[in-house]
Amino acid sequence: MPEPAPLPGTVHISLPAALTALFPGAPRELELDAATVAEALAALDRRFPGMRDRLADSTPRIRRHINIFVDGERASLETPLAPGAEVLVMTAISGG
Repeated sequence: MPEPAPLPGTVHISLPAALTALFPGAPRELELDAATVAEALAALDRRFPGMRDRLADSTPRIRRHINIFVDGERASLETPLAPGAEVLVMTAISGG
């Protein structure tokens, strides 16, 4: 029997300045209700249309130049979010 889907709870989201600069009025820190990372991105997109497309592609998968961490652990779109979870969205850093 499959595990029941988690119920949404309030989570804390931290967004990078490079992303919020593209969406006038978007704060760097906000709280929203979501049970998974995918739901959090959908909630961000409802508030700031087009934001989800900057963070995830149509596969659907988190874009390769974006990293999302939940309570310090690297996350995927399917990662569940417990109430009170800390979600950190970061742009990837590369160099050579």
